[in-house]
Amino acid sequence: MIEHDALSVTREAYDAAAPMYAQLFRDELRDRPLDRAILSAFAEVVSASGDSHVADLGCGPGHITAYLDELGLAAFGVDASPAMIKLARQTYPGLRFDVGSMAALNIADGVLGGVLSRWSIIHTPPRELPVILAEFHRVLAPGGHFLVGFSASDDPSHSTQVFDHAVAPAYRWSPDHLAAMLRTAGLAEVARMVREPQPTDRRQFKEIHLLARKSEAGSARSNA
Repeated sequence: MIEHDALSVTREAYDAAAPMYAQLFRDELRDRPLDRAILSAFAEVVSASGDSHVADLGCGPGHITAYLDELGLAAFGVDASPAMIKLARQTYPGLRFDVGSMAALNIADGVLGGVLSRWSIIHTPPRELPVILAEFHRVLAPGGHFLVGFSASDDPSHSTQVFDHAVAPAYRWSPDHLAAMLRTAGLAEVARMVREPQPTDRRQFKEIHLLARKSEAGSARSNA
């Protein structure tokens, strides 16, 4: 089970920060061509699989969900914060947004061509992440794709590193360690993008996107 205290703290913090967060990140892709490129690649491989249904998990105020919709995907968003979902529904009334936990998704087995987790795993206590990765695997169709974005830790010998996130306690991850966790969950890495920090970035962290694929057989390895 996911630690309820951690989830509650994160939910309450994002409820309080929702209007400011939405304003701050509404146009974040405008000056991020590499982020647009990896999202476009994700949309292309998902569409090529023949199933364009995608869940944006940890969708916040819905701007990335809307971008996936513009790319031709049948995208919907899920977030633990009711305030974030309220804003998303108001801003993008033509799209679907649900309140929910990544650890217990109200989504049937194997029905999605893609899952996006863009900086939404960073508040999960590391020992609880396998539960969430198992859920991602469960809802993906065989051959479905998973794209996860996160900030990299500085020392590859340490799997995670706590950092001073403005909203809630958060973690950076070793890319290789997280890729190994994906393999354990039955999600094989296809590609990764590493974005070096820019001089104007507030945090001088490398940003990572890992693209992974569920096997056609759909059989996950043990999550133990």
